[in-house]
Amino acid sequence: MILFILNSRTLNCGGRLMFFSVFISGGNGLLSRSAAHPSARQQYCTWPCRCGARVQCDPGVSAVLDGCGCCKSCARQIGESCNERDVCDPHKGMYCDFSRDQPRYELGICAYMMAVGCDLNGAHYDNGQAFQPNPLYKCTCIAGAIGCTPAFIQKPAAMLGAAPLQRKKPAVYRDPPLVWRKTCEVQTTPWAPCTHTCGLGLSSRVSNNNRKCQMRKERRLCLLRPCEKNTLKNIKIPAGKTCKATFQVGKAEPLRLSGCTSTQKYRPTYCGVCTDKRCCVPNKSRVVQMEFRCPGGTKELWKMQWITSCVCQRKCDDPGDMFSQLHLL
Repeated sequence: MILFILNSRTLNCGGRLMFFSVFISGGNGLLSRSAAHPSARQQYCTWPCRCGARVQCDPGVSAVLDGCGCCKSCARQIGESCNERDVCDPHKGMYCDFSRDQPRYELGICAYMMAVGCDLNGAHYDNGQAFQPNPLYKCTCIAGAIGCTPAFIQKPAAMLGAAPLQRKKPAVYRDPPLVWRKTCEVQTTPWAPCTHTCGLGLSSRVSNNNRKCQMRKERRLCLLRPCEKNTLKNIKIPAGKTCKATFQVGKAEPLRLSGCTSTQKYRPTYCGVCTDKRCCVPNKSRVVQMEFRCPGGTKELWKMQWITSCVCQRKCDDPGDMFSQLHLL
């Protein structure tokens, strides 16, 4: 360690007066090794790469390539330690804060980057804030987006032991379709509710039933009922009943979507209305393909939900509620 201390000695260096003395640490008058070379940082990366067994990360924890560019690892989460190898979760807007480890900058703590918060059901959440808006899911605000994981994590099958006798599940609680196609385990989620209770809306699902076996979001058009009040008023409910589950309009008409018009005319089946507080929703449907002609002569193909039957129920979900379809199993 070299100390520069002012004293009365004077050196003439190029016409300038310099006032200092030099003291060298160490009894032998030599610079110590630590003074000549700053403290060596621990090397977390080794080459060639050596990767162990495939990692199994908890729900909501990303499996990412480590900072060495070698192996998949479970990303470090907020408040956990990080280094050049163990990286913070990039999908949650985190970075490794080395500010507390100066001057080595070897070990850090995972922290959130500055970003906007989230708004859900009238409540505001700061970026990085964890909350539980539903008993079934735990969520985190990530730069204006909301990410959720199940609150109850099912144990792997190998840890459950012998399976008990299983009763037949109701249709609403059955598992998503699961099919084996060559080397791809096809998985498909149920279609989400239509985004509109009247007029054309959108419904989506996630499926890997494609050539690359990749999870992709699929969309389809949906039309539960027309929005014209006159049409709804003319629905005749049978005597002694409070609901009419389905109805059709008098003649086939083209459908219109964002300035585009269907090339064919359709007479779809609509879900009806009730005089009490119940609402009618699709019970059975299939997917058809429709062609739309747009301004300029271009054509677009869309998948659409074609309703075949509806059921009237007291549980009426808000299409804008992202947790409306969650159920305890």
